[in-house]
Parts: sequence; C-alpha cells; structure tokens
Amino acid sequence: MKPVRMWGPGPYNVAVIHGGPGAPGEVAPLARELSTLTGVLEPFQTETTLDGQVHELRSVLVEHGNVPVTLIGFSWGAFLSWMLAARFPALVKKLILVSSPPFEERYVAGITRTRMTRLQDAGKAHAEALLAKLDDPAQANKNAILAELGTLLARADAYDPGNVPDEGFHCQYDVFRGVWDEACDLREKEILLQMAKAIKCPVVAIHGDWDPHPAEGVNDPLAKALPDFRFVLLEKCGHRPWTERTASDAFYKTLVGAI
Repeated sequence: MKPVRMWGPGPYNVAVIHGGPGAPGEVAPLARELSTLTGVLEPFQTETTLDGQVHELRSVLVEHGNVPVTLIGFSWGAFLSWMLAARFPALVKKLILVSSPPFEERYVAGITRTRMTRLQDAGKAHAEALLAKLDDPAQANKNAILAELGTLLARADAYDPGNVPDEGFHCQYDVFRGVWDEACDLREKEILLQMAKAIKCPVVAIHGDWDPHPAEGVNDPLAKALPDFRFVLLEKCGHRPWTERTASDAFYKTLVGAI
C-alpha cells in the first residue's frame, strides 16, 4: 500500500487524516467529495510509534502537498494532525478537527460508558468479549478482532447512518496499540493540551451532538488554550458526520466553509 492516495489533479491543498489509529481508508468518501473543489491527499499511517506517524505524515505533506496545507483530522487523525501542526507549524495553514477525542483525561471514562449504554445486552456482551480478547497476550489474529469491534461500536456511535460504503482496508492492531497508548499518556500528563502554545494556525472543531466523545471535552479545553478557535456542534449527528442522513449536508457545508 502506498503511503498516500491522491484525489483530483492537484495542487494538493488539503489533506484528510484517518482515524483509528490503524484504520486506513475510512475517510475516502470525505476525500472524494472534497476533491471536486481542490486536490486532496489521503495519507495512510503505517508507523507503530507516535513520533514515527508524525514524521511519516510530514514526509507525505512535504513531498506531495502544496504546503502549507489545510489538515482535516478525523477522530484519531485529529490528534495526529494536532501534533503535526504543533511540531511543524510552517506546514499547516488551517487545522480542522472532526469528531476529535477529548483533550483532557476527565472526559474519557464517559466514552465507553455511553457506547455500552447504547448497545443492547447482546451487543454489550459481545463488545466486552472482544475487548477481553484484545487484552489477551496469547490471542491471535487481533487485526480481525479489532475490525469486528470497530464495526460493533460504529452502531453505537451513529445517530441515523445512511448507506455509505465502508472503504476502509484491514485494521492494524499493532499500529493501534503502539500509537494510541502513547497518545493517551500525553493526554493524561496534559502534554497534548500544552501543545496549543505551538499551534500557529486557525483551528476549527466540528462535532456531532450524538458522538460518544463528549463535545465539551474538545470545546472547553481548546477555547481556553487557543487564540483562534471555532467550534461547530452539529445536531442529530454521530461520530462519522458524512454518513449521517440528517447531518451530512450541514457537515459538508461547514467543512467546505472552514477550508
């Protein structure tokens, strides 16, 4: 798999960054839609360390992007884009965070609680069994287990999803585990939020009101930490706004306006 997929003829002024970590291909519908307006890069993250992913993304932007670019980070990709913008501010013209995880540890516990509440008893038991398998060092084929868990949790994350095809590739557990644990440690130690001091570009956060990742976990910390920040809350919208029947039009309108 190449490290980047390019949408449109270029120049590539926008890069859309995947969630996961370790879930490449998921934001392809977003990249395709935006490529009618401008050239779009869809980088893939393969490195198994946080520093490795930041430098991997930097290399793609420098080699293929019309820097400084607008970075659109979805879910985990919001964190990765944030760290790239803090480390290499000259490469980023604007930062758009879509469905970002919370930036402070106190908001984290409610995510799993909300998801489990939305799943029926059978779904909840299934999710707990899959989580236990992922924590078992002897368990094989964790890529498939992670993919199955992602599909299950997507039901809890969505408000009213439409028929949008899943264009993701195989999940990569080693990428997920290696990178996410590091990122969580930075959040817990408040280092992630402190990176705001190095962010030089405007930042826009777009979030659904049905997203289990609490909106206040993004809006409240960043509104205090950033001089140029705007937060948009979409109604009747889950974690993947472009898949929502009710909210997708408002999402694209907001996103295009932010770019």
